[in-house]
Amino acid sequence: MKKIGITFLLLAIIVTTVVVGASGSPNSVEYLRIHIRANSNGEQDQSVKYRVKSAMVEYLTPFIAECSTKEQAMKMLDAQVENLQELSNKTLKSNGFDYKSKVSVRKEKFPTRVYGDFTLEEGIYDAIIVELGEGKGDNWWCVVYPPLCFTASENVKYKSKIKEIISSFYERIHRG
Repeated sequence: MKKIGITFLLLAIIVTTVVVGASGSPNSVEYLRIHIRANSNGEQDQSVKYRVKSAMVEYLTPFIAECSTKEQAMKMLDAQVENLQELSNKTLKSNGFDYKSKVSVRKEKFPTRVYGDFTLEEGIYDAIIVELGEGKGDNWWCVVYPPLCFTASENVKYKSKIKEIISSFYERIHRG
């Protein structure tokens, strides 16, 4: 199963690189991002950021698998904000942190970011923002839609759904 996941992730990166390279800069309107901002750059704050990230990815994966458009993903996230904040706060508390998180879905300006071989240009993106405590530390980020950071699941059905979504997404880009 692990080989299938790694193979698919590599395939997704290759397809993304080829398509983005062929069509120029991707349109920020087509992407939905996730950013988890640590309380600080302290070792413990950075460590818990990754625990929150793991909990969020695990929780969101089955919901994202059911979304075939960015609009569906946005509606799903809007409906899950309270649950995501509760999950984040629970993760913080279970790891000994007494600060809370703030979760919101909003448009925000982001600098150019690189994800492996994939680059998102500077621009205004729809994003789910998770601020841990003061949210002043380094962040973890990824793309929720199309689901580029939700491909490590061991669920084969989900991987097939991701392939369909990514293929459909890039077909729409090429059609203009």
